[in-house]
Amino acid sequence: MQNTAIDKLKQSLRGTVIERSDPNYDEARALYNGMIDKMPLIIARCADVADVIAAVNFGRESGLVVAIRSGAHNGPGLSSVNDGLVIDLSMMKGVRVDPAVRTARVGAGCTQGDVDHATHAFGLAVPAGIISTTGIAGLTLSGGHGYLSRKYGLTIDNLIGADVVLADGSFVTASKENNPDLLWALRGGGGNFGVVTSFLFQLHPVSIVFAGPIAWDQKHARTIMQLYRDFLPTVPEELGIFLGLKTILSSAPFPEQFWGKRICLLMSCYDGPEQEGRKAMAPLLDALPDPWLNWMGTMPYPAVQSMFDALYPKGMQWYWRGDFVKTLPDAAIDAHLEQAAKTPSELSLMHLYPIDGAVHRVGKKETAWNCRDATWSMVIAGIDPNPQKAGPVTRWTKAYWEAVHPFDLSGAYPNFMMDDEGDARLKSAYGDNYPRLATLKKKYDPANFFRVNQNIRPAA
Repeated sequence: MQNTAIDKLKQSLRGTVIERSDPNYDEARALYNGMIDKMPLIIARCADVADVIAAVNFGRESGLVVAIRSGAHNGPGLSSVNDGLVIDLSMMKGVRVDPAVRTARVGAGCTQGDVDHATHAFGLAVPAGIISTTGIAGLTLSGGHGYLSRKYGLTIDNLIGADVVLADGSFVTASKENNPDLLWALRGGGGNFGVVTSFLFQLHPVSIVFAGPIAWDQKHARTIMQLYRDFLPTVPEELGIFLGLKTILSSAPFPEQFWGKRICLLMSCYDGPEQEGRKAMAPLLDALPDPWLNWMGTMPYPAVQSMFDALYPKGMQWYWRGDFVKTLPDAAIDAHLEQAAKTPSELSLMHLYPIDGAVHRVGKKETAWNCRDATWSMVIAGIDPNPQKAGPVTRWTKAYWEAVHPFDLSGAYPNFMMDDEGDARLKSAYGDNYPRLATLKKKYDPANFFRVNQNIRPAA
């Protein structure tokens, strides 16, 4: 690329332009998933909306392939691109809470932790995620689920507006009043339609919760999974409780006698007083053997959101596969246990996140997220800090997924999909909503300029 063009971009940005020759290039291009190593030609670190407009115009006029980066947590590394332009939004932070109407205007560079910190001061929260370092933009645009989803729905169910830079460089707002079809597409359709520079969320009263992990020897997992399966539909929606098959790490703060042992985990968050939370969980816990660990307690909601951050730092090897799960028959449980017994590393896991309750009260056509009748969103993740384990964790994840997928629905949460799963898989994730998404893609991005993502191609 001609230096004059890059110099012009630098002059038009308040933020910074990072090239391969810059000393901080490797740090700037690094992704959360250490298995992905991409070499962008240019990284435009935007400071504001004007910078985003300039970067989009530069990418289009220069013929560069463009990737959009917020938190860079994307599993297959779709927040970067080889030999192209990365539009980096990580500097565009800022959260403005309006406690009177319970909304928050959130910059696209914010992490989940940034949002939780700002909203917690007002005793409010938006339902989203379980890792505070996750970028709010990528999490939201593909759906977003977390501890509060059973009571307050998906993150997109609480998205009421967005500011967007389109592929032609124009700036629009999306809301019920302005470009409502674009808001519909953004509520689950990923980064296919433009660069969202800020989000407007509806907030809910959440402050101190009763939460934490409970872990049993995995030899009890079949009983736990059966009871959990039958228990979930009966409990108050204030209780978010996901199930994990995983391993206790061989490090503090875990007791040394449990290091390296496989467990069945119930990670719970009750949005209410401890006494009510204990009452809600009692029918399940009373029917189970004594756990190895029970670390539930009262804590601020942001503390729950950040509880796992230290276990999953940036730069580890990740390969994951997901599915939407409607039922969990005994045969499926047996398949899970057979594969979970073969974990290739202490960090590798399977989680079942509940997406029932309030999620089911939104119609399949009301948002781009189509799967409104699943009970769980499942993820299988092979994880290890050692690059030499990339092959084993990938093979284990694929084998596990192949064993349990026959019991699941055909689609999956797009944020739990890799980039080697094919168009049919993505179309299954959106179901009957895919044709409308393709039509809106043609309207808002007819040349498929935004294609480094779980790509929805423009309708013919």
